[in-house]
Amino acid sequence: MDKTLGYLREILSNYTDNHTEGKQIYHKLMKGHYPSEGSFVRDLTSKEIDFLNKILPDEIKYANEEQDRKRAHELNEVFELLL
Repeated sequence: MDKTLGYLREILSNYTDNHTEGKQIYHKLMKGHYPSEGSFVRDLTSKEIDFLNKILPDEIKYANEEQDRKRAHELNEVFELLL
């Protein structure tokens, strides 16, 4: 799995209990064999994209606060593809 998608899968594991879209996206990542984050993003529904657009800014901010530049950069790559 692409490293970027690995970071995304990791944060989505925190959103599988109370968020239907989070659970759906997480399962897509677990089942899918996406060669890149671009191919993954193209497979998302509009609701899933909206969900990621809501959570990724906070997750990127948190990664920056924790000085995890690599994680922030990788998550930002996905966020940019959503726009």
